[in-house]
Amino acid sequence: MAELGTRLKEARMAKGYSLEDLQEITKIQKRYLSAIEEGNFSVMPGAFYVRAFIKQYAEAVGLDANEILETYKSEIPANKAAEAAGTVSTAIQQPKGGTNQRTVQPAAKIKQTAKPQRKMTDLMPKIAVAVVVIVVIAVIWFLANHQSKNNDVTDDVKQEQKAATSTETKVDTTKEQEVKDQEAEEKAAKKEAAAKKKAAKEKAAKEKAAKEKKKAGKLSKGTDAGDGATTKYTLSNTKNFKVRVEMTGENWVGITTAAGANLVTGKMYSSGQKLEYNAKDQESIRIRLGAASAGKVFINNKEVKLLVPASSRPTQNIVIEMK
Repeated sequence: MAELGTRLKEARMAKGYSLEDLQEITKIQKRYLSAIEEGNFSVMPGAFYVRAFIKQYAEAVGLDANEILETYKSEIPANKAAEAAGTVSTAIQQPKGGTNQRTVQPAAKIKQTAKPQRKMTDLMPKIAVAVVVIVVIAVIWFLANHQSKNNDVTDDVKQEQKAATSTETKVDTTKEQEVKDQEAEEKAAKKEAAAKKKAAKEKAAKEKAAKEKKKAGKLSKGTDAGDGATTKYTLSNTKNFKVRVEMTGENWVGITTAAGANLVTGKMYSSGQKLEYNAKDQESIRIRLGAASAGKVFINNKEVKLLVPASSRPTQNIVIEMK
């Protein structure tokens, strides 16, 4: 491996680049990059591209491209276009020296007379012009062929760059689609989690309501006691016996036992106030509403429906018996 190739390879490896990575960065074919590292410049399209590719390689791995080209110029092929130009110049000047075998040999065989010598002298400029024309044509052909080869290489590089750009575009499109798919999956997962949470919450609410309903027990519709003021209700299937009266206006309320002993001393309540009492130790209670239209009675959080409307019976007694 040449010193130039060794130095470039070491710089590449120090950067942590593979040949594939360098190909992506420089858009130079991997086989050309490998050839530079191996010092095998014969596979290159021309001396111009050797120098151009080495410069791109050096810049990509963080080296001073001009310093590299100057330091290792002995390893880098010379530009053949300049050598060709030098050859053309020499070829054009040669006829002026006058030592051309095709012109000298015929002159040796001709008798040295004045007339043939004049003819030969007359032909010399024409021969020289013909040689110049031939050389010029050859140079033009060489340059045209070389340019055509360079164009082919340029087209090849352009095609590779276009292919690389197309690949990058496809990769970007694929990544973008992957991101969209991931976002859609996350959105669906969140929606599913929210639905499960809602379902669990609803289930818990139903279970709680069922438990509350079970705790509340069963309250009968009520029967009129026949005294024009009292309605009797029966509470069953529960051990709970919680009383709550909510005031919707000014109201006098009191709670006693069936025998008339005070459990909650009767008094006036304002709208918005509540009376709460736990009668778990009682078998029967009586709730006295001074204004039946201004209070709602609840037993175990279940509202007691008045058997007789408040409009027909303004003051009412509600008797609840545990069964």
